Amino acid sequence: MAIWGKLFGGVAGFAVGGPVGGLLGAVLGHAADNGSILQTPVGGWTDRWAPRVYADPNGAAAFVAAKLAAVMGKREQLYGLVMVILSAKMAKCDGPVNRAEIDAFKRRFQVPADNAKEVGRLFDHARQRVDDYESFAVELGRAFPDRLEMLEDALGALFAIARADAGPGGELHPAEIQFLRRVHRAFGLSAGAWDRAEQGGARPGVSEIDAYTVLGIARTATDVEVRAIWRQLVREHHPDAMAARGATPPEVDAAADRIAQINAAWDRIKRDRRL
Repeated sequence: MAIWGKLFGGVAGFAVGGPVGGLLGAVLGHAADNGSILQTPVGGWTDRWAPRVYADPNGAAAFVAAKLAAVMGKREQLYGLVMVILSAKMAKCDGPVNRAEIDAFKRRFQVPADNAKEVGRLFDHARQRVDDYESFAVELGRAFPDRLEMLEDALGALFAIARADAGPGGELHPAEIQFLRRVHRAFGLSAGAWDRAEQGGARPGVSEIDAYTVLGIARTATDVEVRAIWRQLVREHHPDAMAARGATPPEVDAAADRIAQINAAWDRIKRDRRL
């Protein structure tokens, strides 16, 4: 994936250095190195990093990195960072991380050799705790509301890691299912996206965002509203209806293409909503 070079390279604002693979830039990296970031503030880092028996500097630093990337609009860096973190926590949530899970992660993300050390350090830090994964998933979901296909791919990658050490019948551990359900919800994905990720199926040719755009409706529209709009558009653009209204042959041909788009969009939304 091309994002790795940008993630760990000399991208403005994210210079190399620090305990989480250099993702925070020189200033935050220095704070981590000299120990100042290890000092848990009064009241904790956030509601997710409340005072503990021991400080959680790596979790706090990684979350700050994610926040910085999100605020600065560095979505590729955010995607790479959060997916390493979520993958590590996915592998750990049902017990000790094993080789099969690590190999599944490597197959899905194919980290370049030059970045393997940094990714490995981040992975090792992230798997130290698993009760904080939803915060990272929420940040990623907020950053990609218009790129749901990337979030669906991310969910599929987490399923692949969970299946790497599945039981004899392919069953997942309850902790893994809960993890995946909460990430799915944090990403704001459809029921159809869950089904495809669970089954390892390919995404449809029409993206979910494009499907709603084709029908001219919002994703928040009800099932009844979506169905009504689809039927209305079919009545308006059907080639036979266009011909009956005196449309020219080129206009009828264009209507046929439009109907194909409308029906493809409806089919995508219908499957995603399990209608």
